[in-house]
Amino acid sequence: MRSLCSAKTSVAAAALVLLSVAVNKQIFYSRPSSSHGDDDDCAFPAVFNFGDSNSDTGGVYAAFHKLPPPPNGRTFFHRPTGRSSDGRLIIDFIAERLKMPYFSTYLDSFMPNFRRGANFAQGGATILPLDGEMFRLGFSPFSLNLQILQFEGFKSRIIELYQTGNSQGMEGHFPSPEDFPKALYTIDIGQNDLFVTILPMTDGKAKASISNVINHFSSNIEELYKLGARTFWIHNTGPLGCMPYNFIDYPPNPEAIDAVGCIRSFNELAQAFNSQLKDRIILLRSQLRDAVLTYVDLYTAQYTLIKTASAHGFVDPLGFCCKYHDGDPRGCWEKRHVNGTEINPPSCSDPSKYISWDSVHNTEAAIKWISDHILNGSLNDPQVPISQACRKNIH
Repeated sequence: MRSLCSAKTSVAAAALVLLSVAVNKQIFYSRPSSSHGDDDDCAFPAVFNFGDSNSDTGGVYAAFHKLPPPPNGRTFFHRPTGRSSDGRLIIDFIAERLKMPYFSTYLDSFMPNFRRGANFAQGGATILPLDGEMFRLGFSPFSLNLQILQFEGFKSRIIELYQTGNSQGMEGHFPSPEDFPKALYTIDIGQNDLFVTILPMTDGKAKASISNVINHFSSNIEELYKLGARTFWIHNTGPLGCMPYNFIDYPPNPEAIDAVGCIRSFNELAQAFNSQLKDRIILLRSQLRDAVLTYVDLYTAQYTLIKTASAHGFVDPLGFCCKYHDGDPRGCWEKRHVNGTEINPPSCSDPSKYISWDSVHNTEAAIKWISDHILNGSLNDPQVPISQACRKNIH
């Protein structure tokens, strides 16, 4: 692993982008099931999402007027939307699976609609509160605790308006106070913490520091619980050692590569993080007895896709689509100036053939495949699909 100084330079560059049960057991519902469609569905009235660039649908753009340039958004929206991909993200496929509209980002002031929820995610966000070093490296000030603080203000204002009789006209644009305890709370965050606090360290210190990150994460879950959240859908982190950007920034020795071609030590750190995350979720289940916490194994879904890429029509599973001809991916994050002329980066002719979009974030095609394999519940603990995530196992 590189020296701390060199690694910090690498992290600073990455920050520009990341600105990131057995079915047969007896079950009961933590809230009433739907009266429409499948009787087993939870009929969530709203979804509230927290996270980093993996689920940011325009938060950075709304906060800092910083929009990823074309060709971002080319596949589905046909224009940049603030998403770091050529198309939809997992949170968009969650909305589709639950038959909801795409969620407005909380800071969006241009005709947002929060009737079915809100997205508080910010690219570059971390679990750990922002400190001076993280700020210097360019990470987002909207860490998870601040996103939850925004949610608290959002909820409090809605309740106040209903209690004071000033809610006229809100019904079609905001959730009702009764929706908050029945809503689904989705969380996808932690990757940036691994980059900024863990990757620059030696292996021993890195693994030890994971506990601090997990402690902060747990405190944030407990805070959401105090604010009325009861149903949680929590993603673990993906295989960092398979991220093409890390091959550019941390060129590995051949002996450091696993059988799939990924950097073994980076994936081991991600797995250590995921193991502690899962253990903490199990502990939280015993402490928050009326809450339902689903651990979503994003890592296994993505690693499986990389390992079997050709069988699913993907080429070069460790390559990426959006880059300049010299292989530089940074143009997908901000425009490049050549001889005084601002230019957009080129991208491959068919993004659906690639897993990675810009060396850090995935293409819509890969995200769709991964979403299909986590939203159906097959990789989750407990093994329930997202539409039935209000279920709770009796052990």
